[in-house]
Parts: sequence; C-alpha cells; structure tokens
Amino acid sequence: MCGIVGAIAERQISAILIEGLKRLEYRGYDSAGVAVFTDNQQLQRCRRIGKVAELEQALTAAPLVGRLGIAHTRWATHGAPTEANAHPHFSANDLAVVHNGIIENHEELRARLQGLGYVFSSQTDTETIVHLLHHLQKTHADLGDALKAAVQQLHGAYGLAVISAKQPDRILAARSGSPLVIGLGIGENFLASDPLALRQVTDRFIYLEEGDIAEIRRDSLQIWDQAGQPVQRETVHYKESAEAAEKGAYRHFMLKEIHEQPKVVQRTLEDRLAADHVLIQAFGPQAAELFSQVRNVQIVACGTSYHAGMVARYWLESLTGIPCQVEVASEFRYRKVAVQPGSLFVSISQSGETADTLAALRNAKDSGYLASLAICNVGTSSLVRESDLTLLTRAGPEIGVASTKAFTTQLVGLLLLTLALGRARGTLDAAVEAQAVQALRGLPNLLEQALGMDRQIEKVAELFAEKHHTLFLGRGEQYPVAMEGALKLKEISYIHAEAYPAGELKHGPLALVDSDMPVVTVAPNNELLEKLKSNLQEVRARGGQLIVFADEEARMENGEGTLVVNMPHAHELLAPILYTLPLQLLSYHVAVLKGTDVDQPRNLAKSVTVE
Repeated sequence: MCGIVGAIAERQISAILIEGLKRLEYRGYDSAGVAVFTDNQQLQRCRRIGKVAELEQALTAAPLVGRLGIAHTRWATHGAPTEANAHPHFSANDLAVVHNGIIENHEELRARLQGLGYVFSSQTDTETIVHLLHHLQKTHADLGDALKAAVQQLHGAYGLAVISAKQPDRILAARSGSPLVIGLGIGENFLASDPLALRQVTDRFIYLEEGDIAEIRRDSLQIWDQAGQPVQRETVHYKESAEAAEKGAYRHFMLKEIHEQPKVVQRTLEDRLAADHVLIQAFGPQAAELFSQVRNVQIVACGTSYHAGMVARYWLESLTGIPCQVEVASEFRYRKVAVQPGSLFVSISQSGETADTLAALRNAKDSGYLASLAICNVGTSSLVRESDLTLLTRAGPEIGVASTKAFTTQLVGLLLLTLALGRARGTLDAAVEAQAVQALRGLPNLLEQALGMDRQIEKVAELFAEKHHTLFLGRGEQYPVAMEGALKLKEISYIHAEAYPAGELKHGPLALVDSDMPVVTVAPNNELLEKLKSNLQEVRARGGQLIVFADEEARMENGEGTLVVNMPHAHELLAPILYTLPLQLLSYHVAVLKGTDVDQPRNLAKSVTVE
C-alpha cells in the first residue's frame, strides 16, 4: 500500500522524488516524506501528514537540494497518521530508512534497542529497522554488510531503502514480501516500489526477487540473492505508454479506466482465441496436460477479484461440470483445507502482491493441489512468479483505487479459463465453445455500446444524491455483479450499499425497503428473468424506487417508481461483464454528485500488501 521512491544522480533529485510519489498516490496513503543528502553534506528530511501536494509545498518553501535521496508515502499500520510516524525514519541524524510492509517482531527489537540506549520518536515498526542498522554498523563498517545482517533479524514483510550520510555514494535496498524495482539511467539510477513512479526518468527496470539485497550507485549496481551470492537480474523494458499515468481529457482516473475497458478487453483476448476455440497454450506450456487432469477448481481472491471468482463458479460448473469453490483469501489461508484430488488452485489479483492471496498460494503449495494458476495484471509480480501457470489480464496500470478495468479483464480471463478447461477435459460441447468464442470477439464492441449510455446513467445518478442506503439485486451469475456494484458505490460515494440474491428478499432485506432505499437490479434476458420480475414486484409493493438495468429484449417498461435502463442484448455468458459497466458508471456519477475523492477514497489503498 505504501510507496517508495529513491534516486542517486548528478542532478538535483528532489523534484524526481516528488513526481515519483505523485505517481504512487493511487496506492493509498496518509502521510508523505523525503530525506535528501544535501549539498551542504547533511542528511535532512521533510515530512507532512496528508497529500503529497502538502509535502511539495513545504519543499518549495524550504528546498532540500541534493543528489541522493529517498521518499515515501505511508499508510498507517503501526501508529496513527502523524508527522512523527511518517517516513523516512532517522537514527542519529545520519541514517535514513523508508519501509513498506510489516515487521512482526518489532516489539522485541524495540525493547532490545531501547536497552542499548536508543530513543524512539515514533510508534512505527520501521523505526526499529533504522536503529538496528545503526547499531549493526558498529560491528559492520560497510552499510551493505550491516543491512545483510539486519534482515536476518527481521520477521515479516519488507521493502526497504536506506541511505547514510557517512556513505553517501549509494542507496541500499532489500526485498522480502514487498515489491521493489530498480530504474536504470545514464549516470544515474533509481529505486521504487512500482515502475510507474519512475516512468518520467527511465523505461529500463530490474525487478528485485524475494530475498534480494541491492546496492545502487550512480554508475553501477550490485545485487545479492537470499543466500548472499552476487546475481544478475534481467533488465526489462517497460512498454506501457507514460500516458497511462495521466488522466488526459478525463476528470478522474476512474472514469478514464472505465472508458478504457473495450481496449483492454481486446488486449486480453489477443493471441488467445483460434477460429472456434480458446488456445490452451495461452496459460503456459504445461497447461494442456495439467488441465486434462483437473477434477475440481479452488478459487481464492480478495475484494473485487473475489467477486470475479464468484462469477467464474457459475461458468465453470454450468459449462464444464467441474465443481468449483470460491473463498476469500484472508479466511482461506487460516483454515485447514480438505483438498480434493485433481484440484487446480486459482488465485486472482490485480497487483499480484495482495498479502492474503499470496499467503494462500504459498500455503497451497504444500497442500496437495494439482497445480496453481495466477490470473493477474502484473507479469513481474510475486503471484505470477510463484504460480505454475499464468494468464495475464493486460489491463495496464490501474490508478483509481476502486477497480474497474482490472475486474472486467479478470472476468474475461476466467471465461477463457472455463472454455480451456472444458476443452481439455472433453466436457464442453464444441458448438457451445465456438459460439462463446464468437461472442467474445464481439465483446469490445458491446462494451463500447454500454459506455455510450454514460449521459443516461449520469441522469439516473441524480436519484441517489440525497440517499444514504441502497440495495443491489441479482440472480444467478448476476448476483456477484450486484455485489461488485454495491462495493463500488460504497467505496467511492460512501453510501451504505448491500447486495442480495433477488430470491432472498423475503428472508430479511425486504424489511429495509421504503421510498428512501433505491433498489438497483441487473436483469439480463435469461431463464431467471420471470422470477426476477416477481421479486421486483415485491419491492414496488413496499414503495421502493427501482432502477433496473434490463436486456432490451426483456421488454421491461418504465412505470411509477420503476426506471428501466435498456441494455444491448448480449450472449448470456457475456452478460456479467457487460452489466458491470453501467454499475461502475452509476457509482462514479453518484460519487461526483456527492463530492467525494473518487480516485482516492478515504481509508482505502490500491494494493493491500499487508494483512
């Protein structure tokens, strides 16, 4: 969730650090700070609570001029959001550390260091790291050796960047459970927790692997692996356009990313469809052999990705006959699981660094699963590197905290997985697969049609301007879509929203329905439509305001207390993907009316890399 930026160069680096932090704002944070080894040979820092803009303003008033520095955006885990708890943390005014992650044994380390005379000025676990490093320098003159010794004593997850006034010719970095990437320049080098932070200065990156320690100098680089051996890591050229980090003509990143969905869905489908079937090799060279052995699927994910998994369960069981279980990663990882023979473990994550999902994958490796598959947006992420098979969603950087294009591309990936498993197992009718593939080819155009309803949905949003509660209803595979719609509305507009299967109305939620409780329903033209219509009559009978997103062929009409938004007709397999878009747009426009921070909703973070 937190963000790290570091730079060592011949030019002034404060502006580079601030720009890097701005590009990491999407990750969620509550304070920000920088530390610079200044031209007057001092290690100085500036920290502020709140937005990076406040830190930038402070640095404009009192610049830190130097060629070596580190910066950080913090999301509070240990200690409240205060300036004292903000990073970077110092020891003896000559050593600075920024840190992503959690040090689980920080209390033990704190007590030991206090016994050695160190005085703590914060409540954070990170301050124990910088004092530990300072202490170890008494027996390890080289800062790199001190860091290697320090990480042996740290339990938990960390991405670290360290600079020292006594050795101001380098940045030291260490990675365990929290991503770090080195940006390569000419006569200058950089460090960040996300390459997006450095796209303004380089397009060449080296991703540190689990357990790596790196020494970054202006004109050289050294990396040691977990065993302490020097290693070479691959240099990757970042291909995504720098414009991905800019809003362009859009008011918010979220709106931009909603409108990118036809393009990124097309990208997800590229090179993965033959004339009438899915190319199983798209999942990896072993996929065909492994998929033929699958007898059960276990999906594990968090948040929006969990909703994608719930949709996939309907697809998998109805099309392939393969039993499927879907669980929240934070629950799955802490219970004893009875693994069925031939079970495929599927993890879903936008970032590939979600702590609970990663922990579930790591636990699954020793639990008897046939293989693991990651459906993820980041090809260099831990989830991808640690899984047997991978399908990259290719959604590109998603800046808005509330996930949009990542969700729809996950759904496309899961539908591809369903068709591939059915083909490999011989349980999917060839004609059904061919029809599905043909429908997928037309999906980007279908999504464009849905986005063309933006102005209409903006008008619908006015019904929610003074509301405080909303109910979302769906049946079958549209129930998880309703859950995702409710999540989006609560995330960015702060309206309390719940989702229910429409058939559950009589079992409790009907008691909440009145004229102040809008009820949003998704109604594709399928075998459950008539039952859904009956459920909606129950709402109208209680005076509830209905907003129905209905297939144009369902022939539903406006009436007193009922507003029908006609959707383009879609193949039933594609309906969950299509109906997601108007719910995203509805949430967006309601949030704009409410005046909330659309891209960075309060208390939330983009990439949840701690428990």
